[in-house]
Amino acid sequence: MTRALVATAAHDMFVALRGALSGEGPAVFAGEPTGALPATVPQRVALVIESSGSTGTPKRVALSSDALLASAAASDTALGGPGQWLLALPTTYIAGINVLVRSLTAETLPVVVASGHFDADSFIAAAGAMDHAQRYTSLVPAQLARLIDEDAALAALRRFDRILVGGQATPVSLIARALELGLNVTRTYGSSETSGGCVYDGVPIGSTEARIVDGQIELAGPVLAEGYLEDPQRTDAAFRTEHARRWYRTGDAGEIVDGVLHVIGRLDDVIISGGLKVSLGALERFVREIDGLGDAVIVSEPDEQWGEVPVLVTTTDYPLDRLKPAVVARLGRAAVPGRIVVLESLPMLPSGKPDRLAVRAGIAR
Repeated sequence: MTRALVATAAHDMFVALRGALSGEGPAVFAGEPTGALPATVPQRVALVIESSGSTGTPKRVALSSDALLASAAASDTALGGPGQWLLALPTTYIAGINVLVRSLTAETLPVVVASGHFDADSFIAAAGAMDHAQRYTSLVPAQLARLIDEDAALAALRRFDRILVGGQATPVSLIARALELGLNVTRTYGSSETSGGCVYDGVPIGSTEARIVDGQIELAGPVLAEGYLEDPQRTDAAFRTEHARRWYRTGDAGEIVDGVLHVIGRLDDVIISGGLKVSLGALERFVREIDGLGDAVIVSEPDEQWGEVPVLVTTTDYPLDRLKPAVVARLGRAAVPGRIVVLESLPMLPSGKPDRLAVRAGIAR
């Protein structure tokens, strides 16, 4: 059996999701279509999210209402109960969709930050309109970093019972600073394929399970997507079933220490430089902890001598000679960036993540 698929504008998404989750309305498409949409989708599918990601080719993730509702229930339990949500993220991404789904299950109306460029004033205005005893929001690291630098925004943030931070690697120093300032922040880990964040501060929530197979993080539980719409080859590559348990291969490297999941970086961001493996993700997380390099993006470029070398792209003028000893001590000589490129601003995706394809294109020699 099949059901219709409709593309929905952001302001209609809340109503459309209510119908899709109940099965009374058509399935919802979230994202910017790169091609024609199918007229119908499998009956179990309630939501399709198209994402080009920051490095990959477009994919359409198909999610059931069961998966989305399981995610909302697990989050409610982890947060201490349902409440009112502030929407500060695009509804073309799973984190924004989750705010709406959690609002629907909590039977509360979300408050939406004014569209356009995100800034402290719009966030403060939206936060001031909230009227529920329990208040939550979901942010990307760049948004949190911007808000905690302004006193009025910081006061607004302190009124939230929980602030979820995810969508990309979050600098440890940012979390530490937020906690010192009295904010109740939680790091989340997940993706569209897992109905969004399903690991809070390194611990799986609800019925989610995490394991490491050959260095790769795999996740299981009722929050998993059905697969990729009309792409069985990609679905089979990312999802597998063992002993009646279905697992999603995240493509992320990680480890579990004392029951806590630690994400190391993307498996596909490892380069060979001078015969040695270098994890661009590990290097990026390390340099972001250095004062002044919190927005750093690490990409790679060809090098005649070493084959490939990392390149650090930032908005701060930072001397390579000063950075080199710290990188060598932590990650080895092969991880030292071949150069530092300073841009006036970093190209970003609507999700708040760096647009790595645009970064690479912008620094090409």
